[in-house]
Amino acid sequence: MSAPADERLQDRSDLAWAIAVGGIAVVLFTAFIAFAWYYAAAIFLLFTGMLLGVALNALTDRLGRVVPLPHALRLIIVCVLLAALLAGIVFLGGATIADQAKVLSDTIKEQLVHVKAFLERNGIDTSYFDFTNNATNNPAGGTAPITPQSHGLPGGLPSPSALASSGGAIVSQTLKLLLGTVNAVGNFFIVLFLGLASAAQPSIYRSGLLFLAPVKYRDQATVIVDRISDTLERWLIAQIITMFAVFLVTWIGLAIIGIQSSFILGIQAGLLAFIPTVGAIIAGVVVVLASLASGWVAAVSAAVLFLGVHAMESYVLTPLIQRQALDIPPATLFAFQILLGIVFGIWGLTLALPLMAVAKVMIDYFKTDRSTEDPAAAI
Repeated sequence: MSAPADERLQDRSDLAWAIAVGGIAVVLFTAFIAFAWYYAAAIFLLFTGMLLGVALNALTDRLGRVVPLPHALRLIIVCVLLAALLAGIVFLGGATIADQAKVLSDTIKEQLVHVKAFLERNGIDTSYFDFTNNATNNPAGGTAPITPQSHGLPGGLPSPSALASSGGAIVSQTLKLLLGTVNAVGNFFIVLFLGLASAAQPSIYRSGLLFLAPVKYRDQATVIVDRISDTLERWLIAQIITMFAVFLVTWIGLAIIGIQSSFILGIQAGLLAFIPTVGAIIAGVVVVLASLASGWVAAVSAAVLFLGVHAMESYVLTPLIQRQALDIPPATLFAFQILLGIVFGIWGLTLALPLMAVAKVMIDYFKTDRSTEDPAAAI
C-alpha cells in the first residue's frame, strides 16, 4: 500500500518542480524581453561594435592570405586604408553634399509654388499652404491675422520678458544641439573602440565569452560562437562585394550620362547600400537631385539608372550573394527587416540581416540531431 502512495508523492513532487522551473523560465524570459525593449539602443550599439570587429578581423584575415605579416600589423594596414578612404570621401564629397542639399531645398520650394498655382487655377483653396500666416476666425466668419500686443520699451526695443523668452529658446535649442552632437560622437567612438579592441585580440574575447558558459555546455557554446563568427564574416564579405558593385555601376553609369562628381556619387551609393532598402532610396534621391543641374534629360536618365541599380541590388545581388552567405530566403530576409524596422527604427532596419544570421545559426544548431555529433570534432 505504501508503494502507490510514494509514487503519487513523487509525481506531485515532479509536477511541482516542473511548474516551478517553468514559472522561473517564463519570468526570466519576460525580464529579458523587457530589458531588450528598454535598452534596445544600447544593445544595438554594442552589437554594431562587435560587427565592426568581425569586419576588421575578416579583412585582416583576407589580407593575411596575400601578405604574410603579423596580425597586429595587418590590422594597422587595414585601419589606415579605411581611414584614408573615409577622409577622402569626406574631403571630396563635402561640397557636393552641401550643393545637393541646396538643390533639394530649392526644388521642394519650386514644386510647392507650382502645386499651389495649379490648385488656385482650379478654384481650390490653398490657404493651408501658407504655414507662416497665423490666422483666426472672426465673428463674421472670415479670417483675420492675429495682431500681437506689443509691450516693448520706448523706441521699439523689446521688453525684458520678450528678451528672456527668446534667450531661453536659444539656450534650449543650443543645448539640444550640443547634447545630440555629444551623443552621436560618443556612440561613434564606442563602436570604434569595441571594433578595434575585438579585432586586435579576437582570441582573448572569444575565450572570455566561452568562459561565461557552463563547463558542461562549453563545447556546444564553442561550436555556436565559431559558426556565428564564420557566418558573419561571410555575410560581411558578401556585403562588401554588393557595395562595390553598386559603387562601380553607379559611377560608370553617371559618367556615361555626363553627371558631374559621378565618382563621389558612386561612393555614396555604395556606402548607403549597407542599409537595405532605405539606403538605396536615399542614394537614388541624392543622385537624381545632383543630376538636376545638368537638365531634365540627365535627371530622368539618372532616375532610370537608379531604378536599374536598385533592381540589380534587390533582385540579383542580394538574393544570390547574400543568400549564399546566409542561406536565408529573400522574402524571409525582407520580412524580418521590415519587422525590426517598424519595432526598433533605423537600428533594426540596418542590423536586421546580421541579427537574422545570428538567430539562424542558433536555430539550426539546436534543431540538428546532435546525439551522434562529437562536439570536439565539430570544433
